[in-house]
Amino acid sequence: MIAAVLAGGRSRRFGGDKLLVRIDGKPLILHTIERLELARGIDGIVVIPSRENADRIRALGYDVLVDTLMIGPIGGIYTALGLGDAFVVAGDMPLIVPEFVDFIVSKFRKSGKIACVPRWSNGYLEPLHAAYSQEFLPLLWEKIEAGNYAINRAVRESDACYVDIEELPEEWRESFFNVNTRGDVGKLKGRNV
Repeated sequence: MIAAVLAGGRSRRFGGDKLLVRIDGKPLILHTIERLELARGIDGIVVIPSRENADRIRALGYDVLVDTLMIGPIGGIYTALGLGDAFVVAGDMPLIVPEFVDFIVSKFRKSGKIACVPRWSNGYLEPLHAAYSQEFLPLLWEKIEAGNYAINRAVRESDACYVDIEELPEEWRESFFNVNTRGDVGKLKGRNV
């Protein structure tokens, strides 16, 4: 299974291209990618940037597939699934836990479902740390054509399997940490990023 790293956001809250901000000497997105490379269930990595940042992302040396839809995460996921089944994450998640990725990929494969998405006990989904089948494409396209760009809605209306987060090792939860503001970068200092 490939891992697709979504890199098309505009980083409005951050005030600049956060994915290329250096943390411990390398761009934020490389921390995300390097952790994915440690997951045994991932066979390759592709980055899904916007047209605007495609050249900068391509310069990092990874395969790039440009998201031409530019309608948010649903467009990035749709673009990634054109390559096949994919484990999808946001590029601003530098603390991804490889064992957690492997757990989700394994559960996805065993379930035979269209998606496998972590879910909190309050029902909140983590759709940008999830596995998706290429068979999800028709439903995604239906939502996109109707102007319904909420990936959570598409997941809930599909036959997805869910990973109950509170039943998993607590240390895996850091996998969901994402950088939205410059203050979030400060939270990473002194950590093994």
